[in-house]
Amino acid sequence: MNFGNRTPTIVVLKEGTDASQGKGQIISNINACIAIQETLKPTLGPLGSDILIVSSNQKTTISNDGATILKLLDVVHPAAKTLVDISRAQDAEVGDGTTSVTILAGELMKETKPFLEEGISSHIIMKGYRKAVSLAVEKINELALDVSTEEKGNRELLERCARTAMSSKLIYKNADFFVKMVVDAVLSLDREDLDDKLIGIKKIPGGAMEESLFVDGVAFKKTFSYAGFEQQPKTFENPKILSLNVELELKAEKDNAEVRVEHVEDYQAIVDAEWQIILNKLEQIEQTGANIVLSKLPIGDLATQYFADRNIFCAGRVGADDMDRVIKAVGGSVQSTTSDIKPEHLGTCAKFEEIQIGSERYNLFKGCPQAKTCTLLLRGGAEQVIAEVERSLHDAIMIVKRALQNKLVVAGGGAIEMEISKYLRDYSKSIAGKQQLIISAFAKALEVIPRQLCENAGFDSIEILNKLRLAHSKGEKWYGVDFEAENIGDNFSKFVWEPALVKINALNSATEATNLILSVDETIKSQESQSANAGMMPPPGRGRGMPMPMQ
Repeated sequence: MNFGNRTPTIVVLKEGTDASQGKGQIISNINACIAIQETLKPTLGPLGSDILIVSSNQKTTISNDGATILKLLDVVHPAAKTLVDISRAQDAEVGDGTTSVTILAGELMKETKPFLEEGISSHIIMKGYRKAVSLAVEKINELALDVSTEEKGNRELLERCARTAMSSKLIYKNADFFVKMVVDAVLSLDREDLDDKLIGIKKIPGGAMEESLFVDGVAFKKTFSYAGFEQQPKTFENPKILSLNVELELKAEKDNAEVRVEHVEDYQAIVDAEWQIILNKLEQIEQTGANIVLSKLPIGDLATQYFADRNIFCAGRVGADDMDRVIKAVGGSVQSTTSDIKPEHLGTCAKFEEIQIGSERYNLFKGCPQAKTCTLLLRGGAEQVIAEVERSLHDAIMIVKRALQNKLVVAGGGAIEMEISKYLRDYSKSIAGKQQLIISAFAKALEVIPRQLCENAGFDSIEILNKLRLAHSKGEKWYGVDFEAENIGDNFSKFVWEPALVKINALNSATEATNLILSVDETIKSQESQSANAGMMPPPGRGRGMPMPMQ
């Protein structure tokens, strides 16, 4: 077939598809990621500011937690979403360093722009970055100190790591109070799996932050109760606790049920049978010797009054999470029948009480012998404040958990970044070719952490970075930004400690995200498919008051 020296047009993608590729596309993706980085930069460090986010349903959130901010920002750019993903991964894996990892990834991308504009292949840059990050991780493992052998023991290490994690949070001024609470919470968990989901956090508006409580067991909000509840005792010493998944309520006959009876006595027998069934269950529960009866299902007014007459406390409709944590704390097991309940099925605790906290009543199980769980009751003036306290404690809990599993720590405050930066610069001078420039760029990118810490605190970042470079060149490997002296100082001796795992994870994630963006040089965006009757005129409607057409 002859086209007369003209090339035929071959349509592969459907009309309306946006396809852009080449060097310009990589730089465009990098610019999108840098825009995300610029949003998070002011929140870094102890003197970083908070961001107020108003969602589409007008819910306000005040936070400086990187993962929370990125989750609430509705990021639509496909490349920028990688930063959101690494921030979430850092939050899930380590708990802290979510802002650092995003800022680091953005800076690594920013450093690649001059190389791309000069025509260096993105694959050469990726190779250099991979080499640099492997050297950096090796250096962190070499520098990290195992401080678990200190004479003051494990707790001191955990408290210092928790304090560092809280330094950039809203609760920094109350750190002495919350550090003890966080370490107690983590140490109450089972050392084998350290499942932080077993730390229950209840938020109670009102009061001051320091009115928050740590319960070495379980606390949950008073459940819905019937008349007769007021007569039940609200305090027990060493009670026996029975956990059920049984409904203790008189059930109304089904609406469509039909029962034919000949005599009034027959009807009475049916009613008596229903009562006898529930009374048998209640007698079986009483015979177990339980002082407290909890059930996932409702406990009706008859059962409530029955228990009140016999000085037994009951709570129905207990949430599944709360019930699971009660079992882990007091022992025993959930029973799905009231027959054949043995003593080993009952749990116990040192003290049970129902107390008023703020405007709510809470059931507290304290001093649990098998406690592998605990509860934090958080107070605060506003809901946004309590929500931010909860996020701050989550980060600190995760850090303490990691420090307990992995005893290696490094100094924070930009100290470890400056030391690795110096190490990589020295290494880059020992090699030739383009890799020298790329590893040197990686080293320069690491300085963004101490630089941003200084800028957020209002210090002269150029002067302090020069002092840090000088100190590290003289072998002061733990020198970082000292916020109290507004200068530089030995952060290790000041106990600004972070688990080495946080830094290793952040460097690996940031480098992987950068290499992912560099490896994408074409974006194909399909046009949204239109609905079946898009573009059609709407059917004509009758105006208000128009008469119906006559038949």
